Amino acid sequence: MSALLRSCDVLVLGSGPAGSSIGAMLAEKGWQVEIWEKDSHPRFHIGESLLPHSLPYLKQLGVLEEVESIGLQKFGAELVSPYHEEPVTLYFSGAMDKFYPYAYQVRRSEFDEILIRNCQKKGAQVREGFEAKAVDFSDQSLATIHGKNAKGISVSQQARYVVDATGRQTFLANQFQAKQRNLEHNSASVFGHFEGVIRHSGKDEGNLTICWFEHGWFWIIPLPDGVTSVGMVCWPTYLKSRKDNLEEFFWQTVHSSPPMVDRMKDAKAIMPIVATGNYSYHSSVMTGSQFMLVGDAFAFVDPILSSGVHLAIHSGIRGADVVDAYLQGHAQAEQKAKDFEATVKHGLKTYSWFIYRITQPAFRNLAMAPRNYFRMHEAISSVLSGDVFGTTPVKLPIFLFKCLYYLLAMLDLKANLVQYRRRKHAVEGESVASLPSGQ
Repeated sequence: MSALLRSCDVLVLGSGPAGSSIGAMLAEKGWQVEIWEKDSHPRFHIGESLLPHSLPYLKQLGVLEEVESIGLQKFGAELVSPYHEEPVTLYFSGAMDKFYPYAYQVRRSEFDEILIRNCQKKGAQVREGFEAKAVDFSDQSLATIHGKNAKGISVSQQARYVVDATGRQTFLANQFQAKQRNLEHNSASVFGHFEGVIRHSGKDEGNLTICWFEHGWFWIIPLPDGVTSVGMVCWPTYLKSRKDNLEEFFWQTVHSSPPMVDRMKDAKAIMPIVATGNYSYHSSVMTGSQFMLVGDAFAFVDPILSSGVHLAIHSGIRGADVVDAYLQGHAQAEQKAKDFEATVKHGLKTYSWFIYRITQPAFRNLAMAPRNYFRMHEAISSVLSGDVFGTTPVKLPIFLFKCLYYLLAMLDLKANLVQYRRRKHAVEGESVASLPSGQ
């Protein structure tokens, strides 16, 4: 059996933050938008920490008040290092743009559902349980998308434009054979949700905690209902070294870090511990006259700076203007696409520089002893806030921060070179695609 669905202007594959954002914006512009989502909402997803500069995007989408109602305010990020005596908290209010001093921690199941239902309210047709299998672009006026629905029935639909928002499934990048492994970075993560994790009090209750350990770093993200998201990001070589099951391996790693032991001493997992390969990648193509890749469907680096949702929503909102231009036959559509690509890649490049060096001793020493010389501290807080696409003059102080980093690395060359070689070995090693719970 097979079914041919009515054609539409735009078919969005995936209903995460990127897909829901671009779908909502295009529907608001009056285009006939349909969304295929292989799962059903609400659904579990990791990545609960939002950035302050995502808030104006959420306001533009019309969902800010709903997100505020499910979120726990966070005012900054706490950095904990086993090589330094005291933790350091970087507050968003210390950024160069003081207008956005906080963000929210959210359950992604609730957050994603708010975004997709908002998309429906704006007129988009959402088809849950629909999974794309192939897209035929041979007709330059109408692409044909082939897939199946939740009942296993083959379905096809034609659309003038296709947006890939399938996240790390990277549907179109795989079909185009355009997915390229990032040779600069490679990581894996192990995570779960817990009760009983020790929280900070008062204004700091909702703050994100990043805690370094020998093989990577931990995150602690407090959620509004007393549940806490806790995970570790490590090199795949360390994950492969485990001899016990995944849960025992996770707790052994926690017990190797005194600061984590203090926070997790009364913690109990309320879901199976999960592992996933977060290896970095990007696609060699991003836009065309009939397609666009947004969010993680185009590129993924690392979750450490909580940039994933921010980059996804930004690319969804900005990408909608490009799709609108192509649908209207605008003479400047191709130029708009080039400008869009440049902006997205700039954001990725900004975050990537920090991510690649986050485990280096020189970087850790700078982060744990913040100084605002030449407004460098403010610039770093701006990056943590997500202020990488605006007009805030962060380029010069970030450049000076980088210069200071390289100077400190040279002054302690042996330690930084050893860490660089360990990281390079991990990056060049075989990547971990995914591991099921409990293995």
